[in-house]
Amino acid sequence: MTDFTLKTDKDGVAVITWDCPDKSMNVMTFEALGELEACVDQALGDDKVKGIVITAGKDSFAGGMDLNVLAKLRDEAGDDPAKGVFDGVMDMHRLLRKIELAGMDFKTKKGAKPVAAALPGTAMGIGYELALATHRIFMADNPKGKVGLPEIMVGLFPGAGGTTRLVRKMGAMAAAPYLLEGKTLAPGKAKSAGLIDEVVAPEALLEAAKAWVLQANEADLVKPWDAKGYKMPGGTPYHPAGFQTFIGAAAMIHSKTQGVYPAAKALLSAVYEGAQVPFDTALRVEARWFTSVVLNPVSGAMIRSLFINKGALEKGAVRPEGVDDQRVRKVGVLGAGMMGAGIALVSAMAGIEVVLLDQDQAAAERGKSYTESYMDKGISRGKATPEKKEAALALITATTDYAALKGCDLIVEAVFEDPKVKAEVTEAVEKVIGDDCIFATNTSTLPITELAKASKRPEQFIGIHFFSPVERMALVEIIKGKKTGDRAVAKALDYVRQIRKTPIVVNDARFFYANRCIIPYINEGVRMVGEGVAPALVDHAAKLLGFPVGPLQLIDETSIDLGVKIAKATKAAMGDAYPDDAVDEVIFWMAGQGRMGRKAKAGFYDYDDKGKRLGYWDGLAEKYPVREEQPDLTEVQLRLMMAQVLEAVRALEDGVLTDIREGDVGAILGWGFAPWSGGPFSWLDMIGAGKAVEICDYLTETFGARFTTPDLLRDMAGKGETFYGRFGAEAKAA
Repeated sequence: MTDFTLKTDKDGVAVITWDCPDKSMNVMTFEALGELEACVDQALGDDKVKGIVITAGKDSFAGGMDLNVLAKLRDEAGDDPAKGVFDGVMDMHRLLRKIELAGMDFKTKKGAKPVAAALPGTAMGIGYELALATHRIFMADNPKGKVGLPEIMVGLFPGAGGTTRLVRKMGAMAAAPYLLEGKTLAPGKAKSAGLIDEVVAPEALLEAAKAWVLQANEADLVKPWDAKGYKMPGGTPYHPAGFQTFIGAAAMIHSKTQGVYPAAKALLSAVYEGAQVPFDTALRVEARWFTSVVLNPVSGAMIRSLFINKGALEKGAVRPEGVDDQRVRKVGVLGAGMMGAGIALVSAMAGIEVVLLDQDQAAAERGKSYTESYMDKGISRGKATPEKKEAALALITATTDYAALKGCDLIVEAVFEDPKVKAEVTEAVEKVIGDDCIFATNTSTLPITELAKASKRPEQFIGIHFFSPVERMALVEIIKGKKTGDRAVAKALDYVRQIRKTPIVVNDARFFYANRCIIPYINEGVRMVGEGVAPALVDHAAKLLGFPVGPLQLIDETSIDLGVKIAKATKAAMGDAYPDDAVDEVIFWMAGQGRMGRKAKAGFYDYDDKGKRLGYWDGLAEKYPVREEQPDLTEVQLRLMMAQVLEAVRALEDGVLTDIREGDVGAILGWGFAPWSGGPFSWLDMIGAGKAVEICDYLTETFGARFTTPDLLRDMAGKGETFYGRFGAEAKAA
């Protein structure tokens, strides 16, 4: 079976069809590139062929490159991995350039055969790069179709000519959103932006492309950058306008990446250097910078966590074996507050029937109206339609009647974080629902095993921790109680996949996984304020590590009174072993001052009437004066980093985490843990267990026992092991 096939019709148009067997979407491999080249050579060498159309045998064109191929290139190159990657990338450039020139005599610009791309749907990554090498791009008016180059999102940049071609096609400024932000567009908008040439009805796609091929003239087949007198749109780096563009781009990249994402800087370097040389030389420049990124450990870590591991989890890597399909037909959502309303929204958008129940009908209706408001915003932005809005609203029943829950195969309880309230609701629901219904409690801190005691069927009781806001956050944490059965786990996983979220499964313990790691991060920041470290140093140290917000800003966003509540409950449970009295001194005092965070427009920051941050509150420095001598930036960063990373290791030691892939993906998606690092376990592998132990020993001696090296980490350092070497999927398989 092959990925690419060729068929020449009676009019002399060779149609090359991309259709990966046994895959829902086409992905490129080097074997497939060889097949494509053989088809191209056959078509170009056949005098009966007047032109070529490259299309797909699926509803989409391509999802991009199989990123495992890049690792294979590197690993199989032996002692010279850079040469292996560079040569492999240049082979792609050579093939796409062959398609672009299509037999042209470069001196006379004559003799080429027209080549068109006919995209039935989504074309991402190398799928779009392949289309860019053709002479005209046709795309079906497919409502699900998208065009783009999203490689930057996984630590790479478009390296099969996409960077060089798009900049020469549009100019550096216009191309920036698609290259540096991974922005994707639907067919109509892609045409308006200049990414594609034609949008046609799906049924007319192939014929439209063929018709163009048969009437194209020789001028249509010369790309602008191959034509005499070509000038780059917006100017080259040595042109006054272009010079300003590149200065601004460099500043923008540093502002957004804080210098910790090498792909963005490498992309800009490839564009800057490539713009000053001929096109074919620019492709070599692009390949060199792409090679440097592929060999950078940051790229490898991001690809593994954000592409390979994330994809595996979304496909059911940790799903219990032997359990039948548990897709949800009807879900009951208990509690119509912000969390319950969000759960109802994402469920309805996935086509699931929803019963949204609250103790007050007006509250239930307000919860349903959240979907209406969300869809209205989508309609105003062109991301939704009135029909989709009506369909979503029709799936949601807002009610106070428990009897409406009959027929539900999943219940998601999202009432107040109070064990008594949750117990009352559990008992009331179980009087109505069927024997096979799975009951899930949405909680961020309450132990699932204890909550399950209110249920007559603890094996069908499970925790589902949604992150707020539900519709925006990609991660869902599924928590197994001590008696939770496999069918409950499978049900939760299948539901999370239905609503297009990424699941991780953890065992029950205080704070589960995400909050177990993020609370020490916040606490370490607060503790430093109490020590006299400048608040700006604390927050900016975190941002320079790639965290979306610093710990002080984060506690303002989540609310200081919530921090007080968690601290009191934790201290009551731990007694004399409680380690965070120094933190409590600061946050209890803040709460006593009425500074509850952003919601109160008063926290570590001052806010204006609209809730915009104005700067750090002056009263903080009066209570906790800033020391004259401030700590080194690296020391602050290590404290913030290790506070989280060590908890991740302890979670693995304790059996809360059973798969390090979930630990890495959960950290990035759940609380924005330095995505460039690939997650806590990837970061530890990056610096090495031995170095991590050195850091822990220094921090323990200087700042206390909370930084004590876990036994597991010290053991791995002694054996020279890595986490992915010892606990990764390949190690488990062996």
